[in-house]
Amino acid sequence: MVSTELWAGLGSALLFLIGLVAAAMNHTRIKLWLNKIAAYFSSYIQITIPEYGADPSQSTDRDFFVAVEAYLSEYCIHGARKLKAELGRDSKKPQAAIDDDQEIVDTFHDVGTKLWWYAYTEYPKSQIIIHNPADEKRRFYRLVFHKKFRDPILGSYLPQVIEKGRAVIAKNRKHRLFTNIPKRGGTFWSPVAFQHPATFATLAMDPAEKEAIVDDLDAFKQGKDYYTRIGRAWKRGYLLFGPPGTGKSTMIAAIAKHLEYDVYDLELMAVKNNTELRQLFVLTTDKSIIVIEDIDRSVHLTTKRSDNKPHNRSGGESSNTTLPPKEDDKDDEDTKLTLSGLLNFIDGLWSACGGKRIIIFTTNNKDNLDPALIRRGRMDKHIEMSYCRYEAFQLLARNYLDTNILNESQFFHLFGEIQKLLAEVDMSPADVAEHLMRTEKRDAAACLEGLVVALRNAKDDKAKAKEQVVEIVHDK
Repeated sequence: MVSTELWAGLGSALLFLIGLVAAAMNHTRIKLWLNKIAAYFSSYIQITIPEYGADPSQSTDRDFFVAVEAYLSEYCIHGARKLKAELGRDSKKPQAAIDDDQEIVDTFHDVGTKLWWYAYTEYPKSQIIIHNPADEKRRFYRLVFHKKFRDPILGSYLPQVIEKGRAVIAKNRKHRLFTNIPKRGGTFWSPVAFQHPATFATLAMDPAEKEAIVDDLDAFKQGKDYYTRIGRAWKRGYLLFGPPGTGKSTMIAAIAKHLEYDVYDLELMAVKNNTELRQLFVLTTDKSIIVIEDIDRSVHLTTKRSDNKPHNRSGGESSNTTLPPKEDDKDDEDTKLTLSGLLNFIDGLWSACGGKRIIIFTTNNKDNLDPALIRRGRMDKHIEMSYCRYEAFQLLARNYLDTNILNESQFFHLFGEIQKLLAEVDMSPADVAEHLMRTEKRDAAACLEGLVVALRNAKDDKAKAKEQVVEIVHDK
């Protein structure tokens, strides 16, 4: 009897202690105390990488998570028994990833140790109103490793994981073309797949100039350490200028294809003020090209400063590179888009947010632009997209025509006359290419003959226009 009562009492006491411990587990200090005890007896460290951080609107934490996911899916997937396949919005093909509740073993060869990765998901325990993706479910990756390798894991292994994961993402994703769309609450970027086929190999321009541009782009792409050393933001500006049809848009597509960058086509007419312009810039990503086409047609950005230049005390022109504010415009910095705001966008403090950015302006009339907008340091390289000359024509002929079907007499006669005419007549590459477009009824010879006729007509029109000018001058 005594024995039964004793065991009953011990059982009650044990249940009470269990309940007390369970209740105490919710107390922060008790949790910390238990963690210290566990850490003292354990030789391993755990690092948890959540999909979303404290502020789900910030992409930094998720970029870390996505890079880890890409790394594991590329380099450690062979050891997984459970996979999940997803077709990402920017992916070229379905991507297999490691599913939850698995142990994935990786080896860090630099120090000769193994590490263990675990993927898992936590779901909310009750019905809640979802305000952001992190409220619906919380996904994590957990890394476990021996504590004596803490420094090399944090200092070397994880940075390698991020770098390799980002490389995998870049390899698998499609490149995108963004445009700014006004919506309630501001202006936002709207993307579509960027599928322009142009490359430098198909771009019709002088080969030497083309090679110089490619070399400049390669130097920029590999210049992170250089830009850091000289104290400049990792960005570069290009001004493309020339008559319509000379290939400015094609050049942008070739640059994007060469660098493998996304393109942000910024429509200034849709931007309300300087604040909105800064917001749009912050929303662009690294490895991007920001394009403002036909900037000479943008409102309030083509005004010359000759009538409004401030003067210093000695009577000379001030070196200030921004437009002086009018009396009624002094307080409208956040209500209008100004030249000053655009200059800050290009090379002010905001331009240093991020890296690997190219800014491109295009214009048909370079002389209409304010010098402050296109000076070196803002538009670092000025590229003239000129009329088609013989070197560019040869490339177009190779791309558009099968010149092998021409006999030797046709080749030298037609190409020789075209070379002579192109030196005398200004015709855009777009117009030349249009004459080289083959149809069922037009073979290579017919296309070249049609181009010769068009160039002759253009030469005659040029001569007639010159004669009319001479007659007018003579009459005066």
